[in-house]
Amino acid sequence: MLVDPGLLEILVCPACRDRLFVDADARELVCQACRLAYPVTDDGIPAMLAHEARAL
Repeated sequence: MLVDPGLLEILVCPACRDRLFVDADARELVCQACRLAYPVTDDGIPAMLAHEARAL
């Protein structure tokens, strides 16, 4: 998974505004605070919509 490092610096969880972590194996951005995972497309674009998030 390739997500632009500059983008990762400014992205936050849309639900709680906490920092996101990359889970490269699952191809997701993970918020540990609210336990949600946001999918990342093959193009490296994260889907940052709450209804597209997966509960951990």
